[in-house]
Amino acid sequence: MPYAVYILLCSDDYFYTGITSNLDKRISEHRHGLSKLTKNRLPIRLVYSEDFKTRKEAAKREKEIKGWRREKKESLIESLRKI
Repeated sequence: MPYAVYILLCSDDYFYTGITSNLDKRISEHRHGLSKLTKNRLPIRLVYSEDFKTRKEAAKREKEIKGWRREKKESLIESLRKI
């Protein structure tokens, strides 16, 4: 089963990083206020996603990204816009 690591940009300029096996469903849950961390930060916008074959790989990447400072996350997001 494929997994995705994703970054949301919230209305208060907060970056939320998560992992899921169903990106469309998870984004819908966020948009409907079903996530504790983002429900008071609506609206949200998906700004980055990366696919992985296993949950283990995705979890490792999620942990890596969560450890980054904001500037490094912004650089990652910006690098996709240049492609």
